[in-house]
Amino acid sequence: MAKHILLIIGGGIAAFKSLDLIRRLRERGHQVTPVLTRAGAEFVTPLSVSGLAAAKVYQDLFDLTDEAEMGHIELSRAADLVVVAPATADLMAKMAGGHANDLASTLLMATDKRVLIAPSMNVRMWEHAATRRNLATLQGDGILVVGPNEGDMACGEYGPGRMAEPMEIVAAIEAALTDGPLKGKHVLVTSGPTHEPIDPVRYIANRSSGAQGTAIARALLGLGAQVTFVTGPADVPPPHGVTVVPVQTAAQMQAAVRDALPADAAVFAAAVADWHVKGASDSKIKKDGKGLPKLTFAENPDILAQVSGLREGRPKLVVGFAAETDDVIANATAKRKRKGCDWIVANDVSPATGIMGGSENDVTLITADGSEDWPRMGKDAVAARLAQRLADALG
Repeated sequence: MAKHILLIIGGGIAAFKSLDLIRRLRERGHQVTPVLTRAGAEFVTPLSVSGLAAAKVYQDLFDLTDEAEMGHIELSRAADLVVVAPATADLMAKMAGGHANDLASTLLMATDKRVLIAPSMNVRMWEHAATRRNLATLQGDGILVVGPNEGDMACGEYGPGRMAEPMEIVAAIEAALTDGPLKGKHVLVTSGPTHEPIDPVRYIANRSSGAQGTAIARALLGLGAQVTFVTGPADVPPPHGVTVVPVQTAAQMQAAVRDALPADAAVFAAAVADWHVKGASDSKIKKDGKGLPKLTFAENPDILAQVSGLREGRPKLVVGFAAETDDVIANATAKRKRKGCDWIVANDVSPATGIMGGSENDVTLITADGSEDWPRMGKDAVAARLAQRLADALG
């Protein structure tokens, strides 16, 4: 169904992607009303934006013709969704601080509709403590986020901060506009393995492909949830429309999970390594003929137990996974009690099952009420069933 999108174009080199975003939205029948910030107009012209949107471009808060009818109020509430792409560090700071000193920030303060942002900035700006605080504030306020991605920057640096691609933003927009049972809910999902370094070229890992976690994130998104997807170096790419946080190690995943809270529910599908090498070498370990290198192991943080045990900010529903090779139900039941989570999804990952890294799963859902065996099915089907159960539980 065609919807009305209010698109705020911030000032950054990624503003050029907003032109393609407008085109993609119009192809799908959506109406786009563009708002171009003063800085945004340094990167794209009002004429090009207006031509693609087939609509007037709004730029000035003090346009007397529009303000005679309180145009900024009308603009902020006539759309079905407000999208900010690119969302610069400055715009995010204004949103988090409640500023309203130009048209874009005033619209964002005055709107009664959901807001989706697509952050875009230099990697150092994205990783700055102030930006992390602002992001946490915005997510706590219910602001939806898509991206940013990792890659080469226009400034020559590499890392997270690239604005999500137009089709990723389209997917996030359409998910936000979907009326599903999880609309307005924020769900955190972890996925994939972690890589614990031995030296710069070697690491400890496992055979997790990330397929089940990715399928769960996609299913939750389909039910209308806002999904933060914290993923290790998985084989399966993350779904479009979720907020992707890539990590490598268990310690990085722990920090990413902490930053992603608060959430209404958390699903810990990642296969986090139990140990890391203490004092990993900064240079490649060489064979020197003097025997095997001595590696000392230390335990990784127990992310599931930490979140389950939170006194403040604990998600209403915490779901863990138990990948076992023997005594599956007994071990998983004990794990649920030990970790303090609400549910455990248990599966047998013995080599003979073909589940680890495969396309199917055979799970048992364990709750405080007992265990429930599910038939073997594709991982997408498992994800759909689990997402619906989660939606039912959150009410």
